[in-house]
Amino acid sequence: MRLISHINAAQQGQRGALMPWSPVMVGAGVALYFALPVEPSGLVLAVLGLLGLALLLFGWRAREVFGPLAFALALVIAGLGLSALRTAQVAGPVLGFRYYGPIEGRVVMVDRSASDRVRITLDEVVLSRMDPARVPTRVRVSLHGQQGFLDPVPGARIMMTGHLSPPEGPGEPRGFDFQRHAWFQQIGAVGYTRVPALLLAPPEPGTMRIATLRHAMSAAIRARVQGEAGAFATAVLTGDRSSISQDVLEALRQSNIAHLLAISGLHMGLLTGFVFLCLRGGLALIPALALRVPTKKPAAIGALAAGAVYLALSGGNVATERAFIQVAVMFVAVLLDRRAITLRAVAIAALIVLAHRPETLLGPGFQMSFAATTALVAVFNALRGNTFLAGLPKWTRGAVALVISSVVAGAATAPFAAAHFNMIAAYGLAANLLTVPVMGSLVIPAAVVALLLWPLGLDWIAFRVMEAGLDWIIAVALWISAQPGAIRPVVMPPGLVLGLITGGMLLVILWRGRARWAGLAPVMVALAIWTGAERPLLLISSTGRLAGLMEEGARSLSRPRGDGFVAGLWLENDGDLEDQAQAAARAGWTDDGAGRVTALAGGTLWHGVGRRAGEELIAACARHTWVITPEDIPAALAGQPGLPVQAGAGAAVALGAQGCHLVGPEVLRGTGAIALYVGRGGLRVETARDRQGDRPWVR
Repeated sequence: MRLISHINAAQQGQRGALMPWSPVMVGAGVALYFALPVEPSGLVLAVLGLLGLALLLFGWRAREVFGPLAFALALVIAGLGLSALRTAQVAGPVLGFRYYGPIEGRVVMVDRSASDRVRITLDEVVLSRMDPARVPTRVRVSLHGQQGFLDPVPGARIMMTGHLSPPEGPGEPRGFDFQRHAWFQQIGAVGYTRVPALLLAPPEPGTMRIATLRHAMSAAIRARVQGEAGAFATAVLTGDRSSISQDVLEALRQSNIAHLLAISGLHMGLLTGFVFLCLRGGLALIPALALRVPTKKPAAIGALAAGAVYLALSGGNVATERAFIQVAVMFVAVLLDRRAITLRAVAIAALIVLAHRPETLLGPGFQMSFAATTALVAVFNALRGNTFLAGLPKWTRGAVALVISSVVAGAATAPFAAAHFNMIAAYGLAANLLTVPVMGSLVIPAAVVALLLWPLGLDWIAFRVMEAGLDWIIAVALWISAQPGAIRPVVMPPGLVLGLITGGMLLVILWRGRARWAGLAPVMVALAIWTGAERPLLLISSTGRLAGLMEEGARSLSRPRGDGFVAGLWLENDGDLEDQAQAAARAGWTDDGAGRVTALAGGTLWHGVGRRAGEELIAACARHTWVITPEDIPAALAGQPGLPVQAGAGAAVALGAQGCHLVGPEVLRGTGAIALYVGRGGLRVETARDRQGDRPWVR
């Protein structure tokens, strides 16, 4: 009854109160699609489409009582359908084997890998002795070894000899799914080269003009602004982060100000807001215009145009695209004489983003951006007309607003940042208070002025101001991150946690009346679940080259090197600050011939890598309960039991069988990464492939 009365109240002149729930329903449909264990068939999607239309018709006819509920269900179906459509739109070939040989293609993106190597993304790919129909739409290659024989300019055709392989699945069951991420970027293979990449042809005239302009601007900015500040400036103005050093990047992350590096809502809002204020102030100085034309409308058009140019120059990545949509909705509201900063505007922006790129719902960018925006709009709307703020001296209001916005945005994004990045920046609020005002009052305005003065040759004046501001931000990041206890590690939460937190806080913000505070209950439940999160007893990488055993709250790794990226993910998800070498030095594993052995659930587990380990597999299987190896299995062991993966996730592993449980390449090709938990009936198995399901991005 409470829901029906709420709906009736909204229909009696408060229809706008329902609008913010629309993206919530569409988002629920998107989340449902990505949670499905199998891809819905065309027939299923057609039936759902007809059901959605029926719900819309029923909702229109019965709008007095059941209409909003019917519309909500129709929006959930729409979110699911949009996700399926997007999946089909980006579909492309995925490499099905390990490839070594010539790689040719056109450069479309240049960035850096986690190992601080230059990394290029190629389209128009040509691979030796492969049917063009099976060649991936895009491939991504890290440049190792001695390079420097070419400048990988966007649009240039290059050639190299390198290794390619299909995108890997999650580093552990329930972990980040890179296969899905690569699918929506149309990257069908990833790899590396250790030989120099060579230029085949420069960019063709008239092609990729914006990308070429971005590259030229990045080089020009680095020539004018030296050092790390220059690399920061190119990231802020053109979205080119390939020059940022890993030390500075890590310091920015650990001080919780890495968002200043990405061209997102903050930068887009600051730039368009600065342009809007300048244009409106300039027009107000012309009496003939100020008396006849509402100056805020042409100023809004100019600011919107500046935002569009910024979007194009920055490369149009997902974060910048999302930010532009948000400010565009705001300025269109100004043009239509509507309030620009409302939950309705946030909802419209979220609907546009979800309709265009539904997969972004699963990423930290979308979640943190809209969490911060929604919370800020809700809090400042609640404070509108507050007597306490109105009674403050004018010179303090800006400082108070800055503190409030930093606290609110930090609190709103904290659960998502902790869940995705496995850490909490203890001094993040202080770092933001010391740097965000500099970014807004110095760096962004100086950047706009520099671009305006560039044709006159006077841009160096503004760039000096910008450089000073960026040097300050970098210095703060390095200082904050060096403080004891600057970061606090966080265990990866179960999948249900973020959904409960999001749903609960949306109920608090969007619902009307005292019942809204019931939304705190799922938040408390989520935090309790997170606090008691269970980590796997044993993790096995998808390659079989690494295993990790949890003992006394710390994971001991079987090897100090190999599968380093996966090792880092495991330790981060455990909430562990140690690196792979330190985790491998922990007690738990002892040498046993060419492998290492550890105790596991009443038996022993042996992990061996390398040719010598392959020769010892028969002997190891005779001595140990478990044997894990990436090496080829001898014919004598072909009949040994592996994991009961055919029973699906959660199957119990019966120990004590004759021989050993042998986890080799054949098993791993079907399972991906493996996790073992302690269950009531012994060990419980989960595999990455079972968690992923039968989806298009899973080969």
